[in-house]
Amino acid sequence: MDILFVALIAVLASGLTLFSGFGLGTILMPAFALLMPVEVAVGATALVHLANNLFKLELVGRKADARVLLRFAVPAALAAILGASLLVGLSDLPTITAWAAFGNEYRIEALPLAIGTLIMIFALLELSPAFARLKFPARLLPLGGLISGFFGGLSGNQGAFRTAFLIKAGLTKEAFIATGVVAAVIVDATRLSVYGLSHLARNFAALTPDVWTVVGVATLSAFLGAFIGSRILTKVTMRGVQITVALTMVALGLGLATGLI
Repeated sequence: MDILFVALIAVLASGLTLFSGFGLGTILMPAFALLMPVEVAVGATALVHLANNLFKLELVGRKADARVLLRFAVPAALAAILGASLLVGLSDLPTITAWAAFGNEYRIEALPLAIGTLIMIFALLELSPAFARLKFPARLLPLGGLISGFFGGLSGNQGAFRTAFLIKAGLTKEAFIATGVVAAVIVDATRLSVYGLSHLARNFAALTPDVWTVVGVATLSAFLGAFIGSRILTKVTMRGVQITVALTMVALGLGLATGLI
């Protein structure tokens, strides 16, 4: 039942993130955290996220704009190193506090608190009409890469700012999605090299066959979600998908920050 739950989450999140530019890692990491230690969940999620973006790269990557990528993705990769390094430091901090309710004890720790708080902030930004209308001029693409890459490395939430900066780059919808996918692959590979493999290596004993089974099922399910999403690319509205994912992010972020997840 747990594996079926993760598979369903991966299919839905992967399909949504093809359009919104965010969602898979944000939604999948809490689901993984229900089945394995948070430190392992972070690394496992990074593996699925990178594999899924590589699959999407095959589906739509050929339409990416190389000129925009050079100005945006290179700064994003550099900033992702800083964000991911900060996240590694947060994961080593002790429990902040604990609280009890209905006979259960919940611990508030620095890593889930930071990620959960950022998830809620980005969700509220996505729900804000003012932020939805926010579009930065193309000359600020390098700055957008730095901001998007830093938060992508820290929490996986890179899509909100990436959208705000890429939307004014003069791209078609197909090129916009493809360029975002390529940029996401670059940031994912960077953050995975900094903290994904680090967490997996330090928690190698926790990588039981059951964990690898969950990772494998989630990866294949994410592929399916991306494939389905690519087939309905012209039949959905980006704003509607962003609102759906944002509402889910609020609930998940609150659960992480308070120790419920």
